[in-house]
Amino acid sequence: METVLVARCIFATQATPLLTMFNIILFGPPGSGKGTQSEMLIAKYGLIHLSTGDILRKEIAAGTPLGLEAKSIMDKGELVPDEVVIGMISSALEANPEAKGFLFDGFPRTTAQASALDKLLQLKGTEIGIVLALEVSEEELVKRLLNRGLTSGRSDDTNEVVITARIAEYRKKTSAVADYYQQFDKVKNIQGEGSVEEIFTLLSNEIDSRL
Repeated sequence: METVLVARCIFATQATPLLTMFNIILFGPPGSGKGTQSEMLIAKYGLIHLSTGDILRKEIAAGTPLGLEAKSIMDKGELVPDEVVIGMISSALEANPEAKGFLFDGFPRTTAQASALDKLLQLKGTEIGIVLALEVSEEELVKRLLNRGLTSGRSDDTNEVVITARIAEYRKKTSAVADYYQQFDKVKNIQGEGSVEEIFTLLSNEIDSRL
C-alpha cells in the first residue's frame, strides 16, 4: 500500500497542472436541500460532482489497487484512511483535466482532510475557490426531515431524536472545517430557508463574485 501511495505522490508532483478551474465545497446539514442545490450548481457552472462515497464504490468496483486496499480495510469494519481517499480524489482529478471545476460533496470532514486536500490541489495547480455553507434552523430541519420521512422510507427520517442527533453530529464535524477555511477568507454562510430559486440565486451570487 505504501508503494502505491508513494508512486501516486510522485506522479502527482510530476503531473502537468490542470487548466484553471473553480472548485467548490458545499456544506449543508441533513434536510438543508444541499442535494438539490448541488445539482443546480453543477448544471449552471459545468462542474463535476465529486462525492467521496461514489469514488470509493467506483474504485472498489474497478478493482484498482486503492480500491482493493479500501475494500480490505472496510471488510474489517475499519474506516478508510485519509491517504487512501486522497489518492482516489487525485485519480478523479487526473481523469478530468479539462474540467471547469469540481463540487466536493462529503469531503473534507476534518481539518486534517482539508489540509491534505489543499496540498493535493496545489500540486495540481488549482485550489478551493469557495466554501458555501447552507444555514437552516434546527426547527426547520426537523420539520423538513419528518415530512420527508412520510415518503422517503428512511427510518432515520421519522424519529425526531435521531434527526436531532444527526444534525448535532453534522455541526460538530463541519464547524472545525469551516474554521480552517475561514482563515483563508473562503467561507460564505448562505441562508438556506426560502424558495429553491432564492437560495440558488444567493449561492450563485457568491460564486460569481469569486470568478
